[in-house]
Amino acid sequence: MSVFETLQERGFIQQTTHQEPLYELLEKEKVTFYVGFDPTADSLHVGHLLPVMAMAHMQRAGHRPIAILGGGTAMIGDPSGKSELRQMLTKETIDHNAECFRSQLAHYLDFSEGKALMVNNGDWLLGLNYLEFLRDIGRFFSVNRMLTAESVKIRLEKGLTFIEFNYMLLQSYDFLMLNRKYGCKLQMGGDDQWSNILAGADLIRRVEGKEAYGVTFPLLTTSSGRKMGKTEAGAVWLDPAKTTPYEFYQYWRNSDDRDVRRFLSLYTFLPMDEVRRLGALQDQAINEAKRVLAFEVTKLAHGEAEAIKADQAAAALFGGGGNEQAVPAVELSQDQLAQGLTILDLLVQAKLADSKSEARRLVTQGGVALNDEKISDLNRTIAAADFKDGKLLIKKGKKQFQTVKLI
Repeated sequence: MSVFETLQERGFIQQTTHQEPLYELLEKEKVTFYVGFDPTADSLHVGHLLPVMAMAHMQRAGHRPIAILGGGTAMIGDPSGKSELRQMLTKETIDHNAECFRSQLAHYLDFSEGKALMVNNGDWLLGLNYLEFLRDIGRFFSVNRMLTAESVKIRLEKGLTFIEFNYMLLQSYDFLMLNRKYGCKLQMGGDDQWSNILAGADLIRRVEGKEAYGVTFPLLTTSSGRKMGKTEAGAVWLDPAKTTPYEFYQYWRNSDDRDVRRFLSLYTFLPMDEVRRLGALQDQAINEAKRVLAFEVTKLAHGEAEAIKADQAAAALFGGGGNEQAVPAVELSQDQLAQGLTILDLLVQAKLADSKSEARRLVTQGGVALNDEKISDLNRTIAAADFKDGKLLIKKGKKQFQTVKLI
């Protein structure tokens, strides 16, 4: 099966330019392609995983990925999919975030000699001469055509700054530069990038007289309508300091039944026959599929050892087995306990609530339990008697918990 068919079967492809010629190109030669990442945070999150997995499939099929870090474009911010102007970042912050991305992408892509590239578009964008850029590149863009782009039309209602209006030109210029420097013929990205991708391919045809191609991925939400990688507690990060491997594992373990087959197809390398088998499980049996999903995705992001630890921790708490030492925990001192720690304080300290007001809401709604005993008293204090063998278990809802150790 060709890599294009693999991507289609697994659900990666939303739109393509020149589908038949692109299919033939991917079959007959090693194609250099790129996906862009604007380093607006110091970690990738679950929402980035779909393009990263597509890049990995392409690389496994013999093609060469370029991960382009937007050190230049992040100085402006892409208006695509946004209703407001993005916060502008300093060059130092962008450079730091880019370095963080490098180490995380290396879990999925082989950056050894000739296998993949990572470049920063700041290398060619930050030194541009504005008048030369307008003369050499801007003349190929029609304002009328740019105004028809969906990403622009959405922002026109609230106001689109000129600095953002330039983004399409800069992203197109990235594609042109990568084509010139590395022979890059294909750009891949989220479906909100369709207009920018088309503009870049068109620029290459106009300036270089060469064909260039584009592929977009679907913009995924969960079956419950939530954006991928978003939870009540915030984003699910690939950085273990921001989202622990266990929390990462639990995000996937708690997937909606309706999403399991799709997630197995997109976020793991399991053969599709196995994906279909697991995705067809129902009722209690679907938990087997969820456990496989959580393990496989965590193994890719954090390594097999961390995936095993997370799996054992989940088994210890929910399955009556496993390794209790792998269960995540926070520590509480005797002094803190003596100061009259309340259930609201403990929820915040255990990172099950962002604030006391959120903790108060959780308790009021009946969503908090200590050692499986539901708590309804907002003034409930934590006592030494709550600890069994120096530990207590605090739960938020049915699936989020934290072990608290008394030291």
